[in-house]
Amino acid sequence: MAQRAGRLGVGIVGAGNVGPILGAALAGAGHAIVGISAISAASRERAEAILPGAPILDVDVLVERSELVILAVPDAELAPLVAGLAARGAWQPGQLVLHTAARYGIGVLTPALAAGAIPLAVHPAMTFTGTSLDLAKLAGTWFAVTAPSPVLPIGQALVVEMGGEPLIIAEADRAAYAEAVDTAVSFSTAIVDQAVALLAGIGVEAPGPVLAPLVRSAVERALAKAGGADAADPTLFGGQAFGGSAFGDQADFDGTGGAFGGHGNGFYLNNDPEDPA
Repeated sequence: MAQRAGRLGVGIVGAGNVGPILGAALAGAGHAIVGISAISAASRERAEAILPGAPILDVDVLVERSELVILAVPDAELAPLVAGLAARGAWQPGQLVLHTAARYGIGVLTPALAAGAIPLAVHPAMTFTGTSLDLAKLAGTWFAVTAPSPVLPIGQALVVEMGGEPLIIAEADRAAYAEAVDTAVSFSTAIVDQAVALLAGIGVEAPGPVLAPLVRSAVERALAKAGGADAADPTLFGGQAFGGSAFGDQADFDGTGGAFGGHGNGFYLNNDPEDPA
């Protein structure tokens, strides 16, 4: 079957808890999965479960064949990976390069940008289990999007296609955003653990179900008080609706005259540390 106009060949670097899920969401929107890189047996099993039939490819081959490369690797591995691929001449003009790390904007993708690639920083603000259950959770999840202004609609459109809501975060604000997200997850987990331990200490056999309604209502009340608006409103925080395809606008940014440079890649808040690439 011929690929629809505006659809991308997607390569995923990293088969941890995040990459395969985002790949499956984009596949559901009609994009083609070129392949995925996976090192460990667990990551290969996960890739097969979430993206059945997707080829397991070497990173360099994956980047060579892909119009959109998703870098879903641990934060510490991201900069060396991008720089190493640049040193080997892997990045191509007009190619979309998207990373999923909360703390980084597009600066970490500078070596790819220097080669003519188009940088996107897109972080889903949710926890991941690495199972198909995550696909349903993507619906309505906010994604932090950082990109150069001319191609920001591309990042936003990809988020919408994955079922999420785009939240525009400036390059200078990524560190603060990452701290906010990490604080919300870490502190809420620690507080629940402490409350569970206290109830268990007085003989409550199943503290979880006892605390669940209380915790949910407390969190919902705190969020409602902080938000002051309907959190389900897709226009909040700069989100917007998208019609048609935004992908044809890449030529305005890369200056090559072609959209893709001739191409015919527990829970985890960001990326799974188990599988660096």
